[in-house]
Amino acid sequence: MDHCEIAVIGAGVVGLAIARALAVAGREVVILEQENRFGCHTSSRNSEVIHAGLYYPTGSLKARLCVEGSRRLYDYCRTHRIDHRRCGKLVVGVGAAQRQKIDSIATQAAINGVEGVQILQAEELRRLEPDVSAEIGLLSPATGIVDSHGLMLSLLGEAAEHGAVIAYNSRVTDAAIEDGRAVLALNGEAPGLSARLVVNAAGLTAPGVARAMRGFPSEFVPRTWLARGSYFTLAGKAPFRHLIYPVPFEGGLGIHLTLDLAGQARFGPDVEWIDEIDYRIDASRAELFYDSIRTYWPGLKQGSLAPAFTGIRPKLYGPGMASADFRIDGPSDHGVATVINLFGIESPGLTSSLAIADHVRDMALAALD
Repeated sequence: MDHCEIAVIGAGVVGLAIARALAVAGREVVILEQENRFGCHTSSRNSEVIHAGLYYPTGSLKARLCVEGSRRLYDYCRTHRIDHRRCGKLVVGVGAAQRQKIDSIATQAAINGVEGVQILQAEELRRLEPDVSAEIGLLSPATGIVDSHGLMLSLLGEAAEHGAVIAYNSRVTDAAIEDGRAVLALNGEAPGLSARLVVNAAGLTAPGVARAMRGFPSEFVPRTWLARGSYFTLAGKAPFRHLIYPVPFEGGLGIHLTLDLAGQARFGPDVEWIDEIDYRIDASRAELFYDSIRTYWPGLKQGSLAPAFTGIRPKLYGPGMASADFRIDGPSDHGVATVINLFGIESPGLTSSLAIADHVRDMALAALD
């Protein structure tokens, strides 16, 4: 059986950021990834947006880590030459109810420490985006886009430079907490790897990994729900310079328009609750997209959307339930000295990744020292 100081389970953007932070701190790190490459799931199947932190409840981990993470991510991208662009976004609406909602978003953004947010009236919106139809909008100049693959490649490279190693095709199938260490079985073969500390950053499968740990109390493993989101791309050039978002609703941010770094527009995600990981896309969902998008872009032409991909968000709440915060549980939460679990790391996980990593690093160092 092999031994290490810290095993990080999951090589998505959050797992890689954590591995980097721990390796830079001088710790021995092994990254375990069940797939044959990094970032196969939520980290590469999303809008690649750098969020500003507009919506999240006061004092929540999402609010704090998103605002801090956004600043950190822009700095990291500049210094490490990761492709990104601070293009800004507009949240747009019509009617008294949506006007009130946009006012409340602006208030929450100010509480969260988001800078530069402005409320715009219809005429100001038309000057910025003539093709958008809205009575009121909110401009978030701090919102941007990033090359998520380039970011993950850089994080992995830095982690490796500081001694971290990654083991692909290494699925944790069983685990036991024994004598102050976690003993992990990989791909059904035991014993596989022994670690002083396990950081479970397995994303969609994090609850399953936690439940597989014999000796870990099951009451500290929350139920999660899977929300699949479809994305459709726009044929031809988009007439927009900003990201365009409708007023958010419970369960998601609505079918919004984002731009990739090449300037192509894509729309999504919608919300489709599913029972298992399944990335198939249903092209017939495009009709729902046309109806939603035309509420703020009535000029969208029929037949101009093509199915692109789907992503799945691991949520700690289901249909009709109130939104939930990130769960980052360490020994002081569950009483097991050898485990840190991350649950429900959905949006804004990409934006927050560097801030999450520092938060987990501090928890890990306190547990080990």
